[in-house]
Amino acid sequence: MALQTRPLRLAMVAGEPSGDLLAASLLKGLQGRLEGTTQYYGIGGPRMIAEGFEAHWPMEKLTVRGYVEALRHIPEILGIRNELKRQLLADPPDAFVGVDAPDFNFGLEQPLREAGIPTVHFVCPSIWAWRGGRIKKIAKSVDHMLCVFPFETAILERAGVAASYVGHPLADEIPLEPDTAGARRTLGLPESGPVIAVLPGSRRSEIGLIGPTFFDAMALMQQREPGVRFVMPAATPALRALLQPLVEAHPGLALTLVDGQSQVAMTAADAILVKSGTVTLEAALLKKPMVISYKVPWLTGQIMRRQGYLPYVGLPNILAGRFVVPELLQHFATPEALADATLTQLRDDVNRRTLKEIFTEMHHVLKQNTSQRAAEVVAGIVEKRRGRA
Repeated sequence: MALQTRPLRLAMVAGEPSGDLLAASLLKGLQGRLEGTTQYYGIGGPRMIAEGFEAHWPMEKLTVRGYVEALRHIPEILGIRNELKRQLLADPPDAFVGVDAPDFNFGLEQPLREAGIPTVHFVCPSIWAWRGGRIKKIAKSVDHMLCVFPFETAILERAGVAASYVGHPLADEIPLEPDTAGARRTLGLPESGPVIAVLPGSRRSEIGLIGPTFFDAMALMQQREPGVRFVMPAATPALRALLQPLVEAHPGLALTLVDGQSQVAMTAADAILVKSGTVTLEAALLKKPMVISYKVPWLTGQIMRRQGYLPYVGLPNILAGRFVVPELLQHFATPEALADATLTQLRDDVNRRTLKEIFTEMHHVLKQNTSQRAAEVVAGIVEKRRGRA
């Protein structure tokens, strides 16, 4: 009976801002759902910490983009994983939840599961887009998968992996009708006239690779559309400092650089130029025309291209099952091409209305009260284990 009086403990790992958002949503849903005191601990970010999470390592330790770029960080990352594994096996939690970060989390989840600790993974890796062989690793590592997209559960269940569709917390957070005028007032932007939000990324490597191209594209757009204004969020003070030389190199640019507030910046915009990633889903939920782009080092790009199954990389296109917004990647992402495509998205009213219909339908599908749905699954797994203890 002593085990029954011990506080519930849930270990979690999130490795980047999108995972921090998902994990915080789950933690919010679990509040009051589990009986007694519950301790949440592991690796996480500021949103998780705000929900009472105890971060033994900061999330930033795992935030590395791309194969080649990750090589120099591997020894430290593996050291963290080995130490966390040692701690969790020595003093098992009631369950472990890995949030995204599949390369890190699957290597941790498999030995935990083999030791009898229930493992939940939140966000199915893109096995339907690339690296389909990963399904075998998932089957060995994961007791239950929480899926943010509706078509994923059937793929997993065919492989013998229990799965639940829980929707995406961004669809719960973002209103169905964005307040563009209110966002412009918040940022001090004129309520009339065209505004383009430009998001070159939230990592130093992303800004280093695509930042100069995005700035050159903005300069071209301003030449062709003199009344246009730009707004660009800087995720952190360090990234703002990285962007500042690019701002100074384009002194005539009608650009407002803001600290954080990426969702407000996108809400204020008529069109968006954005690097590939979860932020493109956010832009779609805000019903905004957009151009998706990215640049990665050549070798990373070759590896990704050879492992890809779909002709698109942007989440709006993946969810729609076709190209609904343009993607300009790698060497195709020239300032001229980006400027042309973004101005087309800005000016084409028929396309704007079509995208609003597509993105509104997408929003309804993804809006599932994710925090509660995910919490019900995790709480059920924890309670079942406690009932056997």
